[in-house]
Amino acid sequence: MKTLLNIDNWPRKEHFEFFRKFEEPFFGATVEIDCTEAYQTAKSLNASFFIYYLHKTLTAVNVIECFRYRISDDKIFVYDQVNASATISREDGSFGFSLVKFDPDFETFNAIALAEIERVRNTTGLFTRSFDDDNLIHFSAIPWINFTSLSHARSFTFPDSCPKISFGKMMIDESGKRTMAMSVHVHHGLMDGFHLGQFIDAFQELMNQ
Repeated sequence: MKTLLNIDNWPRKEHFEFFRKFEEPFFGATVEIDCTEAYQTAKSLNASFFIYYLHKTLTAVNVIECFRYRISDDKIFVYDQVNASATISREDGSFGFSLVKFDPDFETFNAIALAEIERVRNTTGLFTRSFDDDNLIHFSAIPWINFTSLSHARSFTFPDSCPKISFGKMMIDESGKRTMAMSVHVHHGLMDGFHLGQFIDAFQELMNQ
């Protein structure tokens, strides 16, 4: 479900009108995430760490309202729930786009994610299903690279306002602390650095639980 945002009463109306006309309206940041506690929790649950931090990502996304905003026909809609289109790797080195639906309960979400990962890995090609709605984040893991910045391939003619969130290689220091780079790119017509900071703080708090 989605509802129309009344931009006439929205403090960012002028910001939206300004940034939506840009050829490249996305901006982003790369930050270091402490994943020490989260990694241990995932292992104690006998769960994939990838699925675990995907769940925490979606939890934070669904908490921060502007991450659920999407642009359609120059209007802003607010979705009740946002899911993930995650890139899923295959043994042959290729990957496919998935659709992993969010559930606040991790056990339920874990089952959904495992089934979708298995489905994609048993298909070929990039688009293994249709994507009828844009209540998505574009999600990827790049576990081979400890990056300090990241860019995305984009078609400027294709209408897109979905956040893009990527994670890098897990690093372990001498004390046993585990960290990962997280890159977040969002549409500047829908949010600013303040909101990006809210998301990062919410995500780190979830990872520390």
